[in-house]
Amino acid sequence: MKARAAIRSGSFYALVAAIVVYAVFPLYYAIVTSFKSGSALFRPDLVPPGIDLENYVLLFREQPFAGAIVNSLVVATSVVVLSLFVGVTASFALARVQFRGRSLLLVTILGVSMFPQIAVLSGMFQLVRALGLYNTLPGLIVSYMIFTLPFTVWVLTTFMRELPKELEEAAIMDGATSWVIVTRVFMPLLWPALVTTGLLAFIGAWNEFLFALTFTLTNTQRTVPVAIALISGASQHELPWGIIMAASVVVTLPLVVLVLAFQRKIISGLTVGAVKG
Repeated sequence: MKARAAIRSGSFYALVAAIVVYAVFPLYYAIVTSFKSGSALFRPDLVPPGIDLENYVLLFREQPFAGAIVNSLVVATSVVVLSLFVGVTASFALARVQFRGRSLLLVTILGVSMFPQIAVLSGMFQLVRALGLYNTLPGLIVSYMIFTLPFTVWVLTTFMRELPKELEEAAIMDGATSWVIVTRVFMPLLWPALVTTGLLAFIGAWNEFLFALTFTLTNTQRTVPVAIALISGASQHELPWGIIMAASVVVTLPLVVLVLAFQRKIISGLTVGAVKG
């Protein structure tokens, strides 16, 4: 029995180690490569021979990357704020207000998120052009809402249904309006779900490439995924892999820090409602 338990324990930890290596190694190799230049880029060193920050200096000196980071921050933050605001209010209506067609509406909202981006690209392009938002950050914000809002509404509606009805009834007895119930009663209880959905919406908007490539035209309006794809070297046929790796590290590490900082909230948000007591 002890031998079987030891084998099971060893197999479990070996599997966990393999998953960690598989998930972390690409980022680690990108960090190592970002410290190399010249012929050293083509040597598969697992440990950097030295700390050379030339690629990072060239990234911000020769490429319009700082502006792209600002654009991505503005777009992703705006998408998160709008998605959470609309998501909270819509989820309250879908979870707490009884009306005909509520289930059909919720299924329709979820169905919208199942369409691939390429399927709605031409329609979104016409909409963005008609609104006069082509090559603007608001145009990206509007287009990103199509894939962040359905997920946010669906998840927040699920969590909203799990909240005790007694809290709402007590607030109504005290004369609270629907807005007060949402903001003063439900919002403090929804923080794990808000952090989870907000962070996922931020990551989705931060990493989005197809809409950003299609709906922007100039470097002043482009976001980081497009800026990385358009990084050029000294000649037309040269790919500056060191600078590309440095850019990948710059845009990835903040997401890693966010996930690590809010990991408890994320886990709590993903498990709320899984077990009823």
